[in-house]
Amino acid sequence: MNGNANFTFDDVAILSIEAVDAPEVVTSADIDERLAPFYERTETRPGLLESLAGITQRRQWPADMSFTDAAALAGEKAIEAAGIDRNKIGLMIDTSVCRARLEPSSAVSVHDELNLPSSCMNFDLSNACLGFMNGMHLAGSMLEAGQLDYVLLVDGEGTREIHDNTINRLLDESSNADDLFSNFATLTLGSGAAAMVLGRHSENEGSHRVVGGFFRADTVHQDLCVGSLENMRTDTRGLLEAGTELVKRSWDEITNKDRWYDMKAYVLHQVSQVHTQAVIDTLGIDSERVPRTFPMYGNIGPAAVPVTLAAIQQSLFAGDGVLLAGIGSGLNSAFIELQW
Repeated sequence: MNGNANFTFDDVAILSIEAVDAPEVVTSADIDERLAPFYERTETRPGLLESLAGITQRRQWPADMSFTDAAALAGEKAIEAAGIDRNKIGLMIDTSVCRARLEPSSAVSVHDELNLPSSCMNFDLSNACLGFMNGMHLAGSMLEAGQLDYVLLVDGEGTREIHDNTINRLLDESSNADDLFSNFATLTLGSGAAAMVLGRHSENEGSHRVVGGFFRADTVHQDLCVGSLENMRTDTRGLLEAGTELVKRSWDEITNKDRWYDMKAYVLHQVSQVHTQAVIDTLGIDSERVPRTFPMYGNIGPAAVPVTLAAIQQSLFAGDGVLLAGIGSGLNSAFIELQW
């Protein structure tokens, strides 16, 4: 199927992909302990975050650390790993969902912290959990057009505020068991940061090609997951069913994808045990080739795909195929093929 949502690149590559762990570990048992009065009052049982979602722990940044500080930490690490002069970076995009303000952009703070040149364009790109993958597409398009030489993508996500707000609401006497399930996805969220430097494959020896991919939308489902730092309301079952259906229709529409059934790794957006298995089953891919970071990091939003890719990069060899795939609230789906 041809269309605007399909794309291929001739000379786009990843020079570096790096992640930064938030230092404070918050286990699911820790959250259950805080919610003990709620469980007792509503006669609901603890343990679902681990037994159902498969999430043992997630991480948080220190209270005095901002989302942009986290994104800049990852950005600095990626620039160093790429081995390029930061003055040659022509574009920096912050793809974070989390932001402390409406304006100015989060990108300006990261730009300043990284001491990027005035010639480096910078802006935010937000699309729920797919923002980083959208950033890769946009960066690749501008590199192919010859508008710039290097692009830095950053993402910094934090959950301290939304976790505290959600737990405090559940501890209120007016809350009930239904409130737990509408807020369940919020408690699966984790904190983390990631960054990527992209350039032209022909000009950067040892870089990893971004081959192409496609995006699809099913925006009738825009109300299934709606959130802010104050609150996130999720129809967990509805999101799972609609997301899985969108992935299936997206996959079925694409022809000439036989090689995608033999990728070295499938880096899926990490939501939970249930969602990951549903996507594996829908695509018919080898479960053993799907690395999982959600058990120890939770759902880090748009940082999840780059964090997972960074975690497995040492196990990849030149020529290995890698498929990035994700579903974002809204709904949108994305697939990007890499050749390592």
